[in-house]
Amino acid sequence: MCGIVGYIGQNDTKEVLLNGLEKLEYRGYDSAGIAMLNDNGLNLFKVKGRIAALRGYVNNTIYATMGIGHTRWATHGVPSEENAHPHQSASGRFTLVHNGVIENYQDLKKEHLSDTAFVSETDTEVIVHLIDKLYGKYENTAEAFRQVISLLKGSYAIAMIDSEDQDNLYVAKNKSPLLVGLGEGFNVVASDAMATLKVTDQYLEIYDQEIVIVNRSFVEVQRLDGTVVDRKPYTAKIDASDIEKGTYPHFMLKEIDEQPFVTRKIIKEYQNENNELKLDNDIREAMKAADRIYIIACGTSYHAGLVGKEFIEKLANIAAEVHVASEFSYNMPLLSEKPLFVFISQSGETADSRSVLVKIKEMGYPALTITNVPGSTLSREADYTLNLYAGPEIAVASTKAYTAQIAVLVILAVDTAQAKGLKLDFDPMQELAIVANAMEILTDQKEAMEELVTNYLQAARNAFFIGRSADYHVCMEGALKLKEISYIQAEGFAGGELKHGTIALIEEGTPVIALATQADVNYAIRGNVQEVIARGANAMIISMKGMEQDTDAFVLPHVHELLTPLVSVVPLQLLAYYAALHRGCDIDKPRNLAKSVTVE
Repeated sequence: MCGIVGYIGQNDTKEVLLNGLEKLEYRGYDSAGIAMLNDNGLNLFKVKGRIAALRGYVNNTIYATMGIGHTRWATHGVPSEENAHPHQSASGRFTLVHNGVIENYQDLKKEHLSDTAFVSETDTEVIVHLIDKLYGKYENTAEAFRQVISLLKGSYAIAMIDSEDQDNLYVAKNKSPLLVGLGEGFNVVASDAMATLKVTDQYLEIYDQEIVIVNRSFVEVQRLDGTVVDRKPYTAKIDASDIEKGTYPHFMLKEIDEQPFVTRKIIKEYQNENNELKLDNDIREAMKAADRIYIIACGTSYHAGLVGKEFIEKLANIAAEVHVASEFSYNMPLLSEKPLFVFISQSGETADSRSVLVKIKEMGYPALTITNVPGSTLSREADYTLNLYAGPEIAVASTKAYTAQIAVLVILAVDTAQAKGLKLDFDPMQELAIVANAMEILTDQKEAMEELVTNYLQAARNAFFIGRSADYHVCMEGALKLKEISYIQAEGFAGGELKHGTIALIEEGTPVIALATQADVNYAIRGNVQEVIARGANAMIISMKGMEQDTDAFVLPHVHELLTPLVSVVPLQLLAYYAALHRGCDIDKPRNLAKSVTVE
């Protein structure tokens, strides 16, 4: 959940490192640092705080043609200059940055480094001291690096500088994302291609337990046993303009506004020239062969999975379960005879989900990944992949990736239904097009959303979201968005569950936001709203056109009832945005959170 950038070439490395770290700040932003090597030695700069603080601290007169940088999300040790990366060995010869968690760092510390003085509280420092120690045994940097990497258990992405070697960066990876970017007379290293798109669009994937020697003129990929791997580069299909805010004050608002475009792109990408659904036939057959679908996800993706379960069961007539990845990994339920696992992840690097994927692959079960990053770890290691086509999502709080996940799950369920010969009573692509139009109408009503925040959430310290059926799943996502970025304590509940305990928390003025988009439970949820109003709640109802009442706070454009989660979530995203804006919160980078959760 941190970001790495490295550069070795002919030009000054400073701006490549700092620009790259700014692009990766969504991955971690409690501290940052860079190390640059030149003829005068190693130049190290570290700060607690954001990249802007680092930029102001770096000595601009230093010129160096190789360096590494890091932006941190704390796992071991509090945010501080001492715990910030890069970390150095006691001799000062070796300097490295690391993402991930070394599970056996305490054992390594006890066994090999009992006489070493540590500066930080991090697991990372163990790695660099150990390399220094083993260099004394092997007197070869590459071999000392290899030996230490072979001792590590857990997740890591590592980039290292040897201050006595200005020709090579040393890189390794396991369960944590890292790429090598290729250029003319230079090469780069990055946790995400977005960091270095300004200098190259050609990248080499690094697989787990591989070591890479990155030189100015060549890149050599090796397995841990020293075997050299020949791997072709790929072109990163990301438009650099997609990762800029443009005229928007925040990435989150930009990404909310992009949802109609993303939905239309998904329609286009999953249709052929005859307007028929276009999916890989192997995915279709895997879905047909399954007797139960196990959806594995975390956070927002988990909420999308809950909606997807409805599609798969109601349209494709296949039983489905949705599981939190971090729980499933350690407490696997009794499985059906022919399961298919569907992993949902915006980044495709989610460590909790990957832990499940590794286990079920060992058991011989098939897996499908739904992700925004086709070349990601989950995508590579699963049998099949469906792309979200959402484009880069920079804000930590997911918006367009969530609705893209739901749209792709609709298409997966519809395609399976058609392959099974089941009749549908609606045209899914036409209805998705109507959804895109409805999203556009909603994103144009920002002033109305801001007014609702003023009326209902301005002074709130907590809030409840209630709904029934599909609305309940959307309420869980709406509550997550609000607490993620505004820090208002918020929870989403099934409307009928409030009276079984939670209604005890309702007091005078408590905001309660209710969704009413499902005809068969419309009156039931309105009854729940009356229950909380009777106890002093400040309640508002967001309803679907056709079932609205005069007292409803906001009415959504009408869409097919099955697809309401795609539109009902948009006002909830905007409510969260304006609540955070009014409170002066850091909307794109909320405290304690990171975008790509690459540690368990």
